[in-house]
Amino acid sequence: NPNKRAKSIISLRYVQRNYTKTVPPFKFILKFLACYVHFSSREAYFKMLSKLLRTLLLICIPTLAPAQFFEEGHLIRDVRNNLTWLRCSVGQRWDYDTSQCIGQIIELNHDEIPDAIRQANQQLGGSWRLPSIEELESLVCKECEPPKVRQKYFTNIDRDAYWTGTQNYFNSRMYWSVNFMTGHSYSRFLAYQQLPVLLVSDR
Repeated sequence: NPNKRAKSIISLRYVQRNYTKTVPPFKFILKFLACYVHFSSREAYFKMLSKLLRTLLLICIPTLAPAQFFEEGHLIRDVRNNLTWLRCSVGQRWDYDTSQCIGQIIELNHDEIPDAIRQANQQLGGSWRLPSIEELESLVCKECEPPKVRQKYFTNIDRDAYWTGTQNYFNSRMYWSVNFMTGHSYSRFLAYQQLPVLLVSDR
């Protein structure tokens, strides 16, 4: 009956106009099926199909991206790179009451860093070291405000360049660093200069 078909189309359009933005996914699927039944137009069918696919992608994609970091007190497990980080810079300590790194960050040169690593091994256990340039760059959060790191996991990071253990290929007196103020990497510091340090170990 053309009159009944016209009424059903008007009713469906009314539902679309007023509720499309708030309906749950399963209702959206029902709407899609209703549209398929009522509309014989191929163009209308594919328009609704594209809406359905976009909705399903928005629902599913966030759950497909695996988490990289997991908190374990003063440690951060990086499951993507198979690493364990001390979440506080050298000189600081983890405060369990406030869930923050507290204390003064100590800047070190490459002659002083081995002593800091030995102390960390003795006091915390494990086998700590300087991160490589790639490992430290993996902490950079480009969309974050300075410091360019996820502060949920690495609290009170200095807005400064941090040492890595990667030497400059062309000048062995220089080492690469990652600047958490900008998120950029540089190889312009000499080994005798003092910078903040984060320590890492292999899982």
